[in-house]
Amino acid sequence: MSTQAAGRFGLVGSGWRSEFFVRLARMAPEHLSVSGVVTRSTERGAEVEARWGVPAFSSVAEMLQAERPEFVIPSVPWPVTPEVTKELVKFDVPVLAETPPAADLDGLRDLWAAVGSSGLVQVAEQYLHMPGHAARLALAREGVIGQVTSVQISSTHLYHAVSIIRGLLGAGFEETTVTARSFTAPLADPLSRDGWTGDDAPKQAATTIATLEFPEGMGLYDFTDNQWWNPLRARRIVVRGSLGEMVDDRVVRLVDPRSPVESQIVRRQTGVDLNLEGRELDHISFDGRVIYRNRYKGAQFSEDDLAVVSLLGQMTAWVRGQASEPYPLADGCQDHLLSLAIEESLRTGAGVTTAREAWAR
Repeated sequence: MSTQAAGRFGLVGSGWRSEFFVRLARMAPEHLSVSGVVTRSTERGAEVEARWGVPAFSSVAEMLQAERPEFVIPSVPWPVTPEVTKELVKFDVPVLAETPPAADLDGLRDLWAAVGSSGLVQVAEQYLHMPGHAARLALAREGVIGQVTSVQISSTHLYHAVSIIRGLLGAGFEETTVTARSFTAPLADPLSRDGWTGDDAPKQAATTIATLEFPEGMGLYDFTDNQWWNPLRARRIVVRGSLGEMVDDRVVRLVDPRSPVESQIVRRQTGVDLNLEGRELDHISFDGRVIYRNRYKGAQFSEDDLAVVSLLGQMTAWVRGQASEPYPLADGCQDHLLSLAIEESLRTGAGVTTAREAWAR
């Protein structure tokens, strides 16, 4: 993308998530730019223009008429996302819908019936673009640990975790049996999205554990309330295969009948000690070869930022006919179908087997 014009996208919605996308574009202007934001009122539009420095519009039609972006991100509440997505498809505009693409199963089915055949809708599921997961996915696809048979994830919630599990397993759209349970225990919760709370008193926190039985293998989902932010709960991943396993950044595999070999997934982080290259991830290597490289050096993105920017970059390349789909609507629907099954199993105390839906490929 560095030799081409920056990817140009529009936004519908002006909440904190839209501001997140605007911030990324501002940090990497050679790669991304924002053509405009659709806001709920003229007053909010004036605030957006003053604070974000991008044009604000009162409707999708007005934004598209002023300067048609290459794609549009509906960054609105769950119940509104399907309606905005349908409206954008009517204008023949590529869409990068936020996760989940609809709030419930009826909404997913209705959205697919309306726009599934358009080929215009992708989903902003960024987790497999995160550097560590992208490196593990590359090794899994190389067959370093043989056939992947199970994925255990304790990191993020519901559809995001399901995306990681399905991606590493190579799981598709077949019937899947989900069994979930929840347990509560006291846990201090000193940090939230809004910052440090100043409160170290333990409070009851729920941990949800679920198994997902795919034809391709097994997924284990483990998530504790506010695990994204709480520094007292780590993030862990185990990817098991027929010839070895990956446990976080440690890889063990059999290279001959008598030789189990251990290697590390190694990050090169600049800006440490006397390194003056700037504080950011440079690359990730495995056994002396680079398996992930930061394509946005100089912006000093966090790894979460890198994941989203990578997704936006692939979306830009896809609409230009230069790359594969970043995350098709069918996959976004399947991820949320399974996350809804986790919640249903929690409510009922029974296992839930999902059906093969219309979006199955």
